[in-house]
Amino acid sequence: MNTATAIQGSKEGRALRTAFFVPDGTIEALKWLALALMTLDHVNKYLLHDKLAGAFALGRLAMPIFAFVLAYNLARPGAFEKGVYPRVVLRLLLVGVIASVPFMALGGLAAGWWPLNILFLLALASASIWLIEKRTNASQSAAFFLFLVGGAFVEFWWFGLGFCLAAWWYCKSPGRGKLLLWVTTGVSLYLVNSNLWALAAMPLILAAQHVDLRLPRLRNVFYAYYPVHLAVLWLVSWRLGIHV
Repeated sequence: MNTATAIQGSKEGRALRTAFFVPDGTIEALKWLALALMTLDHVNKYLLHDKLAGAFALGRLAMPIFAFVLAYNLARPGAFEKGVYPRVVLRLLLVGVIASVPFMALGGLAAGWWPLNILFLLALASASIWLIEKRTNASQSAAFFLFLVGGAFVEFWWFGLGFCLAAWWYCKSPGRGKLLLWVTTGVSLYLVNSNLWALAAMPLILAAQHVDLRLPRLRNVFYAYYPVHLAVLWLVSWRLGIHV
């Protein structure tokens, strides 16, 4: 091994050690937890008309956890070089369009369609990060434009988008300033949720690095589950004659 290779290997090793690390099985467990909380929240909203005590508050943890899981995976070493970003964006957009049919049918949206479902939020965050990672003046400007304009059309708006970006930035290279920014974006979700329950996800996420769970990674479960569970909720609500 020559000197240049040794120096490069040392730099990469330091980068991996300083990055925020959570075992893969624990990341998968967080995803399942978010799925359960989201389902509880949607059942309470669409079938029970918010009558289940505590369900709304618990449901506010789902988006921050989903956002973190996405941000963490995008922050993995080599994600940009491996072409992860475009694949994730296209997958989220495709499933988001499919999920829009039951999502809009369930009602409760302005003009019948606004805001767009959470998959569009995650796709917008992924696209913004992709542009940031390109590190050109044009791509940085495009990322800012996408944030500014796109944030007006998705669930959780600019506040959810900011949370995704701050989580990714922290996962790439943790620091106190970046953690403070991430927490601040979590506080900003009060403007969407009218409560601070989203912040309850933060200690859970930060503690996850100390827990090593052994769960297999089921890559496409969320993509299939999201539109299917919305369709089931719509069919049940239609069958029972109840709508939001």
